[in-house]
Order: sequence, then C-alpha cells, then structure tokens
Amino acid sequence: MRQDPIIIAGGGIGGLAAAIALAQKGFQVTVLERASCYQEIGAGIQLGPNAFHAFDRLALGDAARSIAVFIDQLRLMDAISAEEITNIDLTSYFRRRFGNPYAVVHRGELHRIFVRACEAHANVSLRTDCDVIGYQQDGTRATALLRSGERITGGLLIGADGLRSRIRQQMVGDGAPRIAGHTTYRSVIPTEQMPEDLRWNAATLWAGAKCHLVHYPLSGWKVFNLAITCHNDPAEAFAARPVTHDEVLAEFRDVHPRAKTIIHHGRDWKAWVTCDRDPTDRWIDGRVVLLGDAAHPMLQYFAQGACMALEDAVSLADALDGSESDPAHALQRYRTMRLLRTARVQLGARELGDHVYHPSGVHALLRNQLIRETSLERFCENLSWLYQDPFADRPSDPKRTAARA
Repeated sequence: MRQDPIIIAGGGIGGLAAAIALAQKGFQVTVLERASCYQEIGAGIQLGPNAFHAFDRLALGDAARSIAVFIDQLRLMDAISAEEITNIDLTSYFRRRFGNPYAVVHRGELHRIFVRACEAHANVSLRTDCDVIGYQQDGTRATALLRSGERITGGLLIGADGLRSRIRQQMVGDGAPRIAGHTTYRSVIPTEQMPEDLRWNAATLWAGAKCHLVHYPLSGWKVFNLAITCHNDPAEAFAARPVTHDEVLAEFRDVHPRAKTIIHHGRDWKAWVTCDRDPTDRWIDGRVVLLGDAAHPMLQYFAQGACMALEDAVSLADALDGSESDPAHALQRYRTMRLLRTARVQLGARELGDHVYHPSGVHALLRNQLIRETSLERFCENLSWLYQDPFADRPSDPKRTAARA
C-alpha cells in the first residue's frame, strides 16, 4: 500500500492533515480538490488543546503556534442584561491541566500551513479542478470518479469532502444535511473599529434569547472575528450568502445596546445556515473511508469541527501504519477509535446550541446561576474527556517535537 497511492477527495483542513499524516508514515498520497486552487472560505476558528496535540503529532506544532492568538479567557456574557456570567482563565492552570493552550486562528492562515507542508513533502501530490462525484472498487483498490470523466485509482479512497460529501452520499445515502434552525452571520473588522472596552483577549460569547454573539481577536490582533447566530428557523440551507447590515441588525434587535454596538461595526456580512447530520457508524465501504465533516458533520457550538478532523487524520494514519497486509482491519480500528468520541461532540453541540446559548426567562437565569457556581477546576474536569491528549496511549515519533507555547 505504501507504493499504491492513497487518494483523498477534498483539500480542506481535514483532507490536507490526513495527507501529511499519511505521507509522514511513508504512504504516497494524491489529494483531489474540486476548486481551481487550494483555499479556505471563512475567518476565525477556535482550537482547543486537543487540536495542538494533533499538530504536535504532525510535526506542525511550531507552525500552528506561530499564527495563533493565545487567548486568556473564555468569557460568557448575558446578551440581554450585559452582565458577565463568568470568565474561565485559560492560562496557567488550564495549560498545565491539558498540556497545551487554547487559541484562535484565521482559517485561511491555518489552511496555508497544511498546503505548504504538503507541497514540501515528496509523498504528496496536490491536484485541483478534480470534482469527485463517486467511487468504484474491486476489493483490492478504490477508484475516484471525477465529473470530467477521469478515473483515479489507489489502494484506498478517503472521503474528506465535507458536509455535502458525495462519497458519503454513495456510502450512506442519508440525503441532505439536517437544518438546525439557526443562521450564523460572519464579519471581520479592524481592531481599531472594535469598541475599546470590548477588546478583550478572550473568546467572548454573549448568550441571548434564541441568539448569541461571539467575538475574538485574530491575525496578531489586526482584526476581530465576529460570528453571531440567531435561531430563526430558515426554510432552506445556504452558505456564504451576502446580507445587508439592516438584515443582520433586525435579527438581534432585542440584545443589550452594549452587545449591539459590536454588530454596528460589522461590514460585508455573509450568512450561513447551520447544518449537521445524525451520527452514523457507516464510515467504511471496503477500501473507502470517511473523515472529518464527511464522517461526522457537527454544529459549531463546541468549536470542535476542525479539531475533530485533525484528530481523525492522525488516528487514520496511526491505524494504517504497519497494517499494509490487512487494511480492512486498520480501517475498522480507525472507526473504533473515532466513532463514539465524534458522536459525543456532534450530539453535545446540539445541546449547547439549544439549551445553553439560546434560552430565555427562568431557563436563562438558571443557566447563569449554575455556570457562576462552576469553578475553574470543575470546568476543566467536565471537559477533560474532550481536551486531554487523545493520543496519550499511543507511541509518538521521537522526531516530532514542538515547543509548548
């Protein structure tokens, strides 16, 4: 299998992370990207300590840390009263507890790190204008079928082609994604336009009635990322749709004026309808396997979509390493490592969106009280299943070292 290329459908963060993970194990990899160039749409993403554990396993820890903003707090505000509910210190105790920091990065900057790493590795071939529409296999090899009519064959095919994965559609056949009922509006503003009293070194969330607002600094504090969400039950899914400033303000008319000032500074808003899918155990079909959003698309409320894809990439490469004679067993091992963990994040994200970020009235008051009563130590203990090193029980490559931030 190390001589027969592994084919990856999808050149996003998950697909490229899988490519570099496999290449470092000695596999030949060909990545097929539908677009005419390798780039990411969107702005900020949050990275928990588990993401940095994955970066370190990929020998990209230093590169990822070089573009990150290491925030000091997770800050939860009441969007109706403008009162602080709590703030979670992410510095000394948190970092010692989990062995890595919490950070925010620009999605495009992170994607470029993976593109450069793949371009620099002799085992990786990056192709563009390759729209994968399905697959075939014969028991020993898998073939990606391109819209152009071209067929690209390898020892395995990895479907890393996202929420609307055509590989998943052929394998699982579960139709369109589930519309969660929420719409997220995104903008990026220069730091000098952010209200000065809100320029916190924090990932800040304002929780309101059927809505919430998130903001944090990006790109060396040059800009602030704004992502604000309302539960407005859209009838259809769409992504990156331009919307007017007035349309956005209308959805958040009931939030406190202090929170609303953040919205006033946003420009060039684009809207996404949030979608996910129910967990499934159908990740494998012979020599074809799913990864990232193709396997377990999730809502953004745990801030773990990219983190789970990174973990998938490391886990798949670990499972395949040394298993050339039995790839079927290796793929089953990969699924076993990842299935329940990712399902827990998928379903937990739904709960956060509906019952923590968006309640009103007495429900919101009770939420505020319970969160205020949660100590830093209890917070870390509650999330230890998520943030602790998911690879701690696996031997690490001694050549993969990275300085801790």
